[in-house]
Amino acid sequence: MKYNVNDVIYVTIASVTPYGAFVNADGGYTGLIHISEITGKYIKDISKYFKIGNIVEVVVIGIDEEKKQLSLSTKGIMPALDIQNELEEDEKGFENLKDKLPEWIDKTKKEIENTNK
Repeated sequence: MKYNVNDVIYVTIASVTPYGAFVNADGGYTGLIHISEITGKYIKDISKYFKIGNIVEVVVIGIDEEKKQLSLSTKGIMPALDIQNELEEDEKGFENLKDKLPEWIDKTKKEIENTNK
């Protein structure tokens, strides 16, 4: 089977890594859904999006015919998954930074004061 950029196809998740999900496609092709191509949101844990054996709808964004490798994206194609995981990922959101900000400001002020002495 030959693929074209912008084709919408179904693939099977073969493995999940911290940087993306490797897939198997028809015709002996393999592919990668890079973490940056899963959603426009921050992703803390890819395994919340994909499990080995899942069949996933993707868009072909790049093709290496010689190696039979596909670059794939799920951005915008899995809105229900985006919403489900957005709630989980954003549970903490920027709260950790918000909590640390006053401490960092005080530390920086003290460093500036010590430099000016």
